[in-house]
Amino acid sequence: MTDTPGTRPAPVSRGRILLEFLGSMNLAITLLVAVAVASVIGTVLQQNQPYQDYLIKFGPFWFEVFGKLGLYDVYSTAWFLFILGFLVVSTSVCIYRNVPTMLHDMRSYRLGVQRKSLQAFHLKREWISEREPQALEEWLARLLKSAGYRFRSRRDDDHRVLAARRGAWSRLGYLFTHAAIVIICIGALFDGNIPLKLRVASGDLKVETRDIPASEVPAVSRLPVDNPSFRGSVRIAEGSSANVVFLQLGEGYLVQPLPFRIEVKDFRIEHYATGQPRSFESDIVIHDPQRDQPLEATISVNHPLVYRGYAIYQASFSDGGTGLTLDAWLLRGTSTEPMRIQGRVFESVEVQTPDGPMTLEFTDFRLFNINPVKGPDGRVEQKNFGPNFTFKLRDATGQAREYQNYMLPVEFDGRPYFLSGVRESPAEPFRYLHIPLTADGDIRRFQRFNALLWDDRRVEAVARRTTAAAFAGREGQAAVGEEVVQSMMRLVGHFRSDGFDGIAEQVRLTVPEDKQAEVITAYMKVLQAILGELYLHVLEDEGISPDKGLDEAEERFFDDAVNAISALKAYGSPFYLQLKDYDFVQATGLQIARAPGKNVVYLGFGLLIAGVFLMFYVPYRRLWIWIDRDGGRTRLLMAGSGSRHQQDFETEFDRLAERIEAQIGPRA
Repeated sequence: MTDTPGTRPAPVSRGRILLEFLGSMNLAITLLVAVAVASVIGTVLQQNQPYQDYLIKFGPFWFEVFGKLGLYDVYSTAWFLFILGFLVVSTSVCIYRNVPTMLHDMRSYRLGVQRKSLQAFHLKREWISEREPQALEEWLARLLKSAGYRFRSRRDDDHRVLAARRGAWSRLGYLFTHAAIVIICIGALFDGNIPLKLRVASGDLKVETRDIPASEVPAVSRLPVDNPSFRGSVRIAEGSSANVVFLQLGEGYLVQPLPFRIEVKDFRIEHYATGQPRSFESDIVIHDPQRDQPLEATISVNHPLVYRGYAIYQASFSDGGTGLTLDAWLLRGTSTEPMRIQGRVFESVEVQTPDGPMTLEFTDFRLFNINPVKGPDGRVEQKNFGPNFTFKLRDATGQAREYQNYMLPVEFDGRPYFLSGVRESPAEPFRYLHIPLTADGDIRRFQRFNALLWDDRRVEAVARRTTAAAFAGREGQAAVGEEVVQSMMRLVGHFRSDGFDGIAEQVRLTVPEDKQAEVITAYMKVLQAILGELYLHVLEDEGISPDKGLDEAEERFFDDAVNAISALKAYGSPFYLQLKDYDFVQATGLQIARAPGKNVVYLGFGLLIAGVFLMFYVPYRRLWIWIDRDGGRTRLLMAGSGSRHQQDFETEFDRLAERIEAQIGPRA
């Protein structure tokens, strides 16, 4: 139809434009792609972890960028919930616009088709028969019924039409798939806890950022017991119980009370031969006022307990407050015996040190530690280094360093060491101090050697003997010899306090640049001589005679000990903590979720599966047979169309055509 000259087309209403936009395929695909991308991000990037973990992993810049985008809690961000809501509206408009037409098409047989239209079909056959139209119609009706088609017929003055269809239910596939998208998004929106987000945004709820017991968290940071949707976690040690979970939100958390108490009776973990965890499970007891008897159950990974709509998952494990028995070996001073310290993970101990009062904060204990080790053949293997514990040493000003000490000696190149890692902040990797041990794994030789360096009387005696030997037979050199003795003692003092770096720094500040290399070389020779003689005294105290010289093992121990003492300045602790014994306590990490929208999502997935099946595996096929008279004979025209699997339909169409030819003769 063309417009009449001089007239304008009727304006399209804004409502119609909006409906066409919301129901457009391009918009729907764009929204689905956005949801898919967000879901990929939420899968790759572990969600709802402490912000400190993200800061360590990504660094300050990207931590801020990802935080602004809400990538640490993708599924609850405003933009993701907005996309889901928009997708619900768009898909609903698609259903509103298209489903009525599809339902009408399902019920319609299209008996008003014209012969000219049928002749334009790709699949068509024509025959001429001597049989009467009535007899042909009756036989064709039986043929269509036997082929699984439903049909209707219409008789006009000059022709008859048989309209048949099969697989009309496939048209419901569109309805089911689109309805599934709407239902799944509604379920996701319900579990997205929009009211919680609004309460936090309005200030009605305040995220708690302090590390305090749940009982001390104020009411403004606590959710009601009947909160309909949440997902939180809690750590419960063996023999302990809890009736709250913690919801990680932004830089802090909210406390969600439970209507029952969860007690952990036992936690079990199985390991591979390498020490890596293979499986773990918890025996729990539910204490509920609504029950006459407690409910006992065992949960494991992928086998949660669902109780009163609360799903309790086995999510992780950690230390539950292991008791530690420690020996503190002083690294600054003449003490050669340790100080015994008793502590417990997650607790603190006040200690007196040469640097003043300090606080030991025990943060973790691990029974197994799997690390890669290069074997003699050059291949890297996984080795269990045994138990270790982590602690922070905090001084009176509040400054703290974090340490990680291994209980068992670790061998490198056939020599045993105690390993102790140190770092200034969680963003840094641990730097390890290697304390050499004797062949039987004893630290006492190193401790006696280090303590001897702090014994000024012994150091002075060695310095005087060395100086006397150097100035033997020289007259009038007493004053010079005394100055040399004092210089040697200062040299040892710089080394024991600041290591080799301290000596180099002292030379840099006091010696001209062109003489520095020469002076450092001389200092190292003198220091080596003094340290060597002190080491011989240590061996003599052990009953080892150095008359025949040091063997290779003793020489290597000396080198390792000197290197370890030089690193004590960077180590930063006035003592080394050796783990002597432990009372191992485990804790289970539970994730507890209440997600009533889950059943709605399950319904949506059921509809989605049914819709996809109908759309792709139930082809919609139509047949029309036109019967009329031409010069005393009967003409027959059959045409058909199918929505999917065209090759299969053509085969079926040919088979029907062959049966018709067998009955009425060849085609026209």
